Amino acid sequence: MPTLMKSTSTKPKADRHPLAGTQMTGADMIVQVLADEGVDTIFGYSGGAILPTYDAVFRYNEGRSAAEEMRLIVPATEQGAGFMAAGYARSSGKVGVFLVTSGPGATNSVTPIRDCQADSIPVVLICGQVPRAAMGTDAFQEAPIFNIMSSCAKHVFLLTDETKIEETMRSAFDLARSGRPGPVVIDVPKDVQNAQVTFKGEGLLPLPGYRERVQKVGQSRLDNDEIEHFYRLLTSSKRPLIYSGGGVINSDAAPALKRFATRFQIPVVTTLMGIGGFDTTHELSLQMLGMHGTAFANYAVEDCDFLIAVGSRFDDRVAGKVKEFAPRARIAHIDVDASEIGKVKNVDWSHVADAKRGLTQLLKGGENVRVDFSEWTKRVTALKKKHALNYNRESDAVQAEYVLSTLNEITGGEAIVATGVGQHQMWAAQYIDFKRPRHFLTSGSMGTMGFGLPAAIGAQLANPGALVIDVDGDGSIRMNLGELETMTTYNVPVKVLLLNNMGDGMVRQWQDLFYANRYSGTDKTLHKKDFVKACEADGFGFSMRVTENKEVRSALKKFVDFDGPAFLEVMIDPTAHVYPMVGPGLGYRDMITGKYIPSREPEEGDDGGDGGPSQEPTGYF
Repeated sequence: MPTLMKSTSTKPKADRHPLAGTQMTGADMIVQVLADEGVDTIFGYSGGAILPTYDAVFRYNEGRSAAEEMRLIVPATEQGAGFMAAGYARSSGKVGVFLVTSGPGATNSVTPIRDCQADSIPVVLICGQVPRAAMGTDAFQEAPIFNIMSSCAKHVFLLTDETKIEETMRSAFDLARSGRPGPVVIDVPKDVQNAQVTFKGEGLLPLPGYRERVQKVGQSRLDNDEIEHFYRLLTSSKRPLIYSGGGVINSDAAPALKRFATRFQIPVVTTLMGIGGFDTTHELSLQMLGMHGTAFANYAVEDCDFLIAVGSRFDDRVAGKVKEFAPRARIAHIDVDASEIGKVKNVDWSHVADAKRGLTQLLKGGENVRVDFSEWTKRVTALKKKHALNYNRESDAVQAEYVLSTLNEITGGEAIVATGVGQHQMWAAQYIDFKRPRHFLTSGSMGTMGFGLPAAIGAQLANPGALVIDVDGDGSIRMNLGELETMTTYNVPVKVLLLNNMGDGMVRQWQDLFYANRYSGTDKTLHKKDFVKACEADGFGFSMRVTENKEVRSALKKFVDFDGPAFLEVMIDPTAHVYPMVGPGLGYRDMITGKYIPSREPEEGDDGGDGGPSQEPTGYF
């Protein structure tokens, strides 16, 4: 049996691999490539078809210190494993890895794979498959994973040739992290895992078309004419605005974005996925735009005359009514994915490159450009002041906004925050500050309930010294409630803040506004789950419930300071809505600001147009 070796480097070696020429099983080869890729944590649930690889992980770890081991985290479900890998990847920038068995183990992984594809998150899923001879016979725990996953992942490999195991494994990591990141799936029959193969210690699969495209984008350069064209658009504008998305975070472009924005004094709005790409406490930050973006961000989009989109894709939760999105603006677009340019909104200038490369080249090309947007920044500052986020501060019922504002004061915007999906997700995006990238983890495009808790576990394991908080809702946390036990099993010190409004709050909000208060399937007041007792049963040393405003601050302080896994349930106002809100299919001029955020007057807009209703509409769709 060969001794498998650990490597923490992802760079190709100049020297021959010390195990090159060694005979080993396919399973051992899989684990060795994981080690060579610097993988220190695997999330997964075992089963018959993947058992050889689980055994290889065990044998790899034998005799190693805890620091040298390839840590194996066993969750309650395969979906939990996938979201843990996603949280690990989102918070660290590394490729997350999860390992599951065939059939239901693999099909339970479809949702996290699709979630990672939708949000451009690099993970590698290795799933077992029935032996090659049994494939296509409806064998026990067989599922057509290649067919199922092909429409959900960046790429899927069905590994039927044992001589290509290591090349396939390395290529999966290369595909996951290069270009526009995404999930890669490797389906490995059990007999391929058991096969005896000679380890070469090097090599990738030939993917010439893909690699040529990635290389071309990686070497892209703005020529003088393109730079001149961009700066003609900028210098001829009076109200420029940067629209920053998740691509800024994926390409580690936050420092370049800050330099660009401050160099020219251009305000910045971010997408949900782009939160943290620009410090939300910075004077130029307008926070999030879109369906539940700040009123002042959306008003700035309405007023701007030059929109600079960086690593963002004009999705429906941002662009809404596309023809009315940024109606007065010329548009420039930088994105690593050429297919996103002009897909939703026509642009006046574009460049296919990752955000870091594109912004860096623009900065260099604009060293001598002089602009003065002081009148615009004054106007934006006035918008921020007049249309600031606000909520019902007089209610006896605990307001989620108060809880999160208080949490933000305690953490100083330094925590890594994962969320479930729903009202609590939007409130967290609005009321918590994020000073750096990879500190806000949420399911953006898919909007997957149950994401927050396992993602927070993955993030904590990737960042052992950090304060990691899962802001969750009672509906969302139920989806992966079993992962509470995973926290105590491995003593993962995540802080779980449950905002309990006894229902599916975001759906109920839509039922209030658009379905005449018909709460079909969303009322959870009859449910009997005692979350505090459930956490106590799972071994939490800190598990408590808050029902009154006067208890909130002290409870949050104890919760954050607790040394170990902690759970705090706050019973919040079940009737509260998230505002602002841009209804589905509507433009920003139709934004509902609610009772506590002032809607702007018609004369505030350039064309005197109506700023939209300030109260709930009386009609519904």
